[in-house]
Amino acid sequence: MLESFKNIFKIPELRKRVLFTLGIIAIYRIGGHVPTPGIDTTVLSEFFKNSGNSLFGLYDMFVGGAFTRVSVFALGIMPYISASIIIQLLGTVFPYFHKLQREGGEGKKKITQYTRYGTVLLSVVQAIGISIFLQSIVSQETGLHAVHQSMLGIKFTLLTMVSLTTGTILIMWLGEQITSRGIGNGISLIIFIGIIARLPQAVIGETQLVLSGNRNPMMEILILAIVLAVTAFVVMMTQAMRKIPIQTPKKVVGQKMYAGQNTVLPLRLSMAGVIPIIFASSIMTFPSMIQSFFPQSELMESLGLLFSPTGYLYNILTGLLIIFFTYFYTAIIFNPLDIADNLKRSGGFIPGIRPGKKTAEFLDNVLSRITLPGSIFLAFVAVVPFLVMSKMNVNFYFGGTSVLICVGVALDTLQQLESHLQMRNYEGFLKKGKLKGRRY
Repeated sequence: MLESFKNIFKIPELRKRVLFTLGIIAIYRIGGHVPTPGIDTTVLSEFFKNSGNSLFGLYDMFVGGAFTRVSVFALGIMPYISASIIIQLLGTVFPYFHKLQREGGEGKKKITQYTRYGTVLLSVVQAIGISIFLQSIVSQETGLHAVHQSMLGIKFTLLTMVSLTTGTILIMWLGEQITSRGIGNGISLIIFIGIIARLPQAVIGETQLVLSGNRNPMMEILILAIVLAVTAFVVMMTQAMRKIPIQTPKKVVGQKMYAGQNTVLPLRLSMAGVIPIIFASSIMTFPSMIQSFFPQSELMESLGLLFSPTGYLYNILTGLLIIFFTYFYTAIIFNPLDIADNLKRSGGFIPGIRPGKKTAEFLDNVLSRITLPGSIFLAFVAVVPFLVMSKMNVNFYFGGTSVLICVGVALDTLQQLESHLQMRNYEGFLKKGKLKGRRY
């Protein structure tokens, strides 16, 4: 492993890509500490410290703490993710977007452009909502507003809207630069960095608890074992797939005959990825968001307690929603009819299955069977680790959503590094044994 990291810096092109990516990440982290103008950080930190709102905690996790600091990067890349999901869903409703999704490179460019427009629109709406929310925060101890008195009103709303929207656009541009000139998927890496940004703080906090005697060392070992076990389980299930054998017949091109090939169609156990968890979490945090608008209402307070993240009702409904959205989103991104038509046009077929309608039915049947354990897996990692850690009074967030994202992004980035190394006959990360050959 250490030798593979050394090999990265022996290849000029790969070295430039890695250093460029690290530079962009550094810019992103610095921007996450630049405060929005007009904010009283003392009042703001007091409010979020006493809030305990799960909606704030979940969103703040994705943006690396920038939301609770209300920095210019407070919205993070989440408006872009939301816009991407909306555009994908529109493809199932409107034929125009469905046509763009099937047009290849040109269609992808147009979809990317529409996604950017949607990102700006969502950023403006969310920034206005945040500005109104910030102006309602008043310190219980000093009576001071979270926004300086001279900035209250439309002036602060416009300034916040411009600052946060510009910050999101900049993050989107940084992510695209990583994708084109760096290593890995830029948007995914930005989310990944936001999640792991709190890791050093969590390690320091747990170490202090053990050293001060407030945490039993054996309990700390058990917590570490649970974290490692969940991570290993997620890696195993993320890589799990059903391989459908595909055969292509012999082809005659001109005077040459090309032999048929045996390939596979990989169907991952969790094809929907982390999207079902995001959908379910968004719906389940809605009651908490409604409650925050009516802090004096006893009815809303009871509703908030009923939908507490540590409550049984909340977690049962979350698990059921994740299972539903897994089937729903898998049906959107994988169309057996399209796959069957493409195989038929290319002359490929599944051994023992007739091309066309029978192939589509076979793929649909296989997909339905592997989606069930995949959806249960997503529901398990989204609910169980968080509940276990809550019962053990762990002072850092550990849930399946963050683990799934981190594992997926880490594996994707390692695979890209692996391909660059193996192209030049260097040993990669994911396979054992050295590759022999000329190095250049």
